[in-house]
Amino acid sequence: MTQGHRADYRSQVLSLLNAVKRVIVGRPFRNDRLAHTLLPKRIALPVFASDALSSVAYAPDEILLTLALAGVSAVALSPWVGLAVAVVLLTVVASYRQNVHAYPSGGGDYEIANVNLGKFAGLTVASALLVDYVLTVAVSMSSAANYLATAVPSLHGSQALIATLGVVVLALVNLRGIKEAGSVFALPTYIFMAAIIGMSLVGAIQAATGTLGLAESAGFEIVPESHFDQGLVGLAGAFLLLRAFSSGAAALTGVEAISNGVPNFQKPKSKNAATTLLLLGVIATTMLAGILFLANATKVHIVLDPATEFLKDGKPLPEGYIQNPAISQIAQTVFGAGSIPFYIIVAATGVILVFASNTAFNGFPVLGSILAQDGYLPRQLKTRGDRLAYSNGVLALAAGALVLILAFNADVTKLIQLYIVGVFISFTASQLGMVRHWGRELKKVRDKATRLRLMKSRTINMLGFGMTALVLTIVLITKFEQGAWIALLAMLVLFLIMWSIRAHYDNVAKELAVDEDSAPRALPSRVHAVLLVSHVRKPVLRALAYARASRPWKLDAVIVDISPEETARTVEDWEKLDIPVPLTVLASPYRETVTPIIDYVKNMRKDSPRDLIVVYIPEYVVGKWWEQLVHNQTALRIKTRLHFEPGVMVASVPWQLKSSKEAQQLQELR
Repeated sequence: MTQGHRADYRSQVLSLLNAVKRVIVGRPFRNDRLAHTLLPKRIALPVFASDALSSVAYAPDEILLTLALAGVSAVALSPWVGLAVAVVLLTVVASYRQNVHAYPSGGGDYEIANVNLGKFAGLTVASALLVDYVLTVAVSMSSAANYLATAVPSLHGSQALIATLGVVVLALVNLRGIKEAGSVFALPTYIFMAAIIGMSLVGAIQAATGTLGLAESAGFEIVPESHFDQGLVGLAGAFLLLRAFSSGAAALTGVEAISNGVPNFQKPKSKNAATTLLLLGVIATTMLAGILFLANATKVHIVLDPATEFLKDGKPLPEGYIQNPAISQIAQTVFGAGSIPFYIIVAATGVILVFASNTAFNGFPVLGSILAQDGYLPRQLKTRGDRLAYSNGVLALAAGALVLILAFNADVTKLIQLYIVGVFISFTASQLGMVRHWGRELKKVRDKATRLRLMKSRTINMLGFGMTALVLTIVLITKFEQGAWIALLAMLVLFLIMWSIRAHYDNVAKELAVDEDSAPRALPSRVHAVLLVSHVRKPVLRALAYARASRPWKLDAVIVDISPEETARTVEDWEKLDIPVPLTVLASPYRETVTPIIDYVKNMRKDSPRDLIVVYIPEYVVGKWWEQLVHNQTALRIKTRLHFEPGVMVASVPWQLKSSKEAQQLQELR
């Protein structure tokens, strides 16, 4: 391939890659477009609340599955467990409404804990939230894959692949920008809410009129675990109830995302965020209550392993039986298998579970940006991408979720054991921080009306702290051995990584800070220039001219004696041109180029430690990719080594070969 064709090919590849990026991500936005990406409440609700709303798709299943360990009689307690979860959900929503008014900057739980409880608590909350965001995506996508396998049985066994593709697609959508993503997600989220609430109403009417049927699993006998033969009695029964409650508490995840996303709301930001939180609490509670009521009324039974835990007429189920999720069984019972409403509900549930991950895709990048600004994460995470989204944060979240999905093979029951630990750590810390915040504010205020308002807010947050601390204790006790320890370990590792990053940045800042020794008046005593010579050719003569033009105190030319014949020829050519610069030959008994030069420069530094040494290196500028492989490799190694030498500068002197000039002309013509 000729040089011209090669340059044309490279240009076409770059143009193609840029075109693909623009198709996927869209054209870049100017900074002044940031205001246009802010969200009204009607779009903010599906963007930030889809996680909490979608949890009704798997939280009831986990409650039913856990209670089923004690047999059919224990499953009847599922509505009461759901009621306890609903009480906690409404309490947390009320508490977070105080949070968004007091801290509208978007730091959320991290900022509250950092300001009121200290850096250690703030970083603990940050690590918990980051891990939980990753788990949100993994759990939601895995659950969505399971619902898709329900609608299309031939896909059963491919859930991990489906979830992986879902994460990739969602990441690409979010790279296009938050408002565009919100517009895509709004309609399906509202369809899901309408479908679940509508199903609950129709089912309630059928139950009231005696026309509600039984679920497909209602006739199955549940084989309880050996230590639950007597049902929920004793300490083991109480522990199982608490475990079911902790699994159902997954319905609370996503509430904190709104407090992290306040900056993305339209003005008045705090008021709109608080209103969205209220809507979230009411809608999620209604949906959860409706599903658990119908699951109990239709006698939905869900177990961990249908092949061993279900019996029909005293016999195990046929091999290959696929257990459908609770919503699917309820929809089939209320509307009939294969009906249009049935498929709408199943499809809407699968879609909302995919979109639930979008809550994390909005919360994780914002939190990552704040942590990067505070020096706890790499600084690449704090800047916005082409579409004013935090692109690097989106990619980091997608990568973490893919690792979990593949590691756990998209098994929701296994993943959910890791879930909600982090979010309740952040809940508890933020509520304690808010109690301290209001206490500090009360000391500053004397107005009676204002004090009453602050005391009301503090009371709400105190209630929230007590409730979330209790739930956190239950979650840690009941889920630790089931997998919660993995999440705690991940939080600890992330905590240590962020702490070390901050320590590194602090050390670098301290090392680079200007002091008396590095003040501008502390100039080098002299400049000593060194020219590297291999042959007497045009690039060397250009580098020599540049070095002489800088007027150094002293200028030396050096050549490494790799081949005595070539070295002698170069010295002869040097003398023929009568160049007024001495050429020093460096011995190299082992035919090594870099080491003699480094030793020469080190000796110069040793003799004159206050001198500045500038090493001039001639380099070729090429136009073909393979030419780079056969040129400049020695120069690259020399530069790399010299960069570690204090008091030494490297000046690369380019010489444009013909191929590079042709490539440049082609670029200009384009």
